[in-house]
This record gives sequence, structure tokens and C-alpha cells, in this order.
Amino acid sequence: MTQDVKETFARAPVGSGMPPAPAALAAKVRTLAPSMTRSMQRVAEAVAGDPAGCAALTVTGLAELTGTSEATVVRTARLLGYPGYRDLRLALAGLAAQQQSGRAPSVTADIAVDDPIADVVAKLAYDEQQTLADTAAGLDTVQLGAAVAALAAARRVDVYGVGASGLVAQDLAQKLLRIGLIAHAHSDPHLAVTNAVQLRAKDVAIAITHSGSTGDVIEPLRVAFERGATTVAITGRPDGPVTQYADHILTTSTARESELRPAAMSSRTSQLLIVDCLFIGVAQRTYETAAPALSASYEALAHRHSPRGGTKR
Repeated sequence: MTQDVKETFARAPVGSGMPPAPAALAAKVRTLAPSMTRSMQRVAEAVAGDPAGCAALTVTGLAELTGTSEATVVRTARLLGYPGYRDLRLALAGLAAQQQSGRAPSVTADIAVDDPIADVVAKLAYDEQQTLADTAAGLDTVQLGAAVAALAAARRVDVYGVGASGLVAQDLAQKLLRIGLIAHAHSDPHLAVTNAVQLRAKDVAIAITHSGSTGDVIEPLRVAFERGATTVAITGRPDGPVTQYADHILTTSTARESELRPAAMSSRTSQLLIVDCLFIGVAQRTYETAAPALSASYEALAHRHSPRGGTKR
């Protein structure tokens, strides 16, 4: 494990302190694999690919199977959130039982250039469902609750994102505006930093970046962090550079990237789930003011959705 990864997990809040649920194991492997050494990746891929088989192995047996050492197996278990290998084996047994009781998926997300459109629909639907399930299973609800509390009490909210993540940033800002919060999305890096220097305590800054290393998003978050604002990172890489400036980290999961389905597509799905969770959480906490504000916005726009409404041309 690299020193950066050690430091990230040493300081990152661990929520309830409980190991990840079995259902979250595969999602956690996909999220953390890029930050692992190659030997640790072999262990992680083995336990995610064959939980039943690996659950039957001792730490020595798994080390021999993956061509690694016992120390590597233990380090991988701890990086995945388990105190030791015994706890990982219990999770693997639970995951295997869940898989045996469920129905095996009939499709995979690998889309070929000559696939019929019906197959493309089925594969994309399966991929979206799996991405959402993985994100929900791996989401730290303690961190989510803390972010919601900060947003509900915020004087002002800035959201940073570029490219596909910029679209998600706009979605969050618009949702918060509808319930009466002062929120702005920034995809222009210069404007983002210009606004970030105006933030103070009681303000909230949110950075959305799948890679966790997008400089145009990290820079304004760093400025906001240094100005005393509460900072949140929505990222697929909990060990990425963006997290060093984040008070709260919300991790997304993505499906495997392919030639016809880049990471930006699947990452946006999981980011939007977290955005909806934040929005609903804030609306619940501020219901007395959020409900009237939302009703007012509906009424103000109602005529634009009426067949006879709107401006005639």
C-alpha cells in the first residue's frame, strides 16, 4: 500500500466502525483496486470473483492461490475495511450465500459494436442497476449524514465539476435552489476559484470528480477548505488527491469502462444517486422551509408545462 493510501485511510472517518456488509465487498474491490499494488489486486480480484471458494481457504491457502504472501492477504483485507482475514472470510461466506440464493444475471455490460439495439438496452439497464446497487452498498451513511447537516445549515453552497461531473454539479445546485438554499454550480475553473475565495465558515463547497484528481475541481475545493468552509468530495477514488481537502468523502461506484461506454457515463449514474440522497436529506431536515419553497417553484413554472401556457410565438 502506498503512503498516500495509508494516510488517507488513517484519517478518513470510518462511519460506524463496522466492517463492510457482504453486499458491499464487490463494490469496494472495484473502487479501491486502482490504488492497490498488483499483488493486492490479485487477492482482491480473487475474493470478489470467487467468494465461496476463497471463504474456504486459510490465509496461507489464499496467499498460495494468488501467488502472494500472507502479509499481502492481511493488508488487502484491512484495506477493504476488515480488521483481519477472519472477518473477510465471514463476509465472503455471506456474499456466497447471497449469490446462491439469488438469480444469476442473464446479461453482462460488455457491449459489442455489432450488438442488436435490444441487447444494448438490456446490457445498459443491467449495468445501471449494478452501478446504483454498488454505490448504495458502499456509501458511508455517517459521512452522508454529516454532509446533509452541513448543507442544511449552510449560508451558501458552491458545487464544482467539469465535463460530465459538471452536469451533475448543475443538477445538485438546481435542486438545492428549488428548496430555498443559495447554491451555485461552477464548471469554469477561474470562476470557481474566484467564488471559493469568498467562502467562510458555515458555507459548503462540494467537489465532484470521478477520478479524484481533476485539477480544475481540486483547486477551488482547496481554496474553500483553507477559507474555513465545510468541504465535501463526491469521488470514485477515496484515495485521490481531492480527498485531502475534503471534510466528508462520499464514494461512488462505477461499472467497468469499455470502448463504447466510457467511465464518464457510468460514473454519472452513481454521482446522481448521491446528489438525490443529499437533496432528500436536506429537504427532510429543512422541511418547514423547503416544502413552501418547492411549492412556490412548482407554481411559478406550472404555466410553462400547460398545453395552453407559455408565451405564444
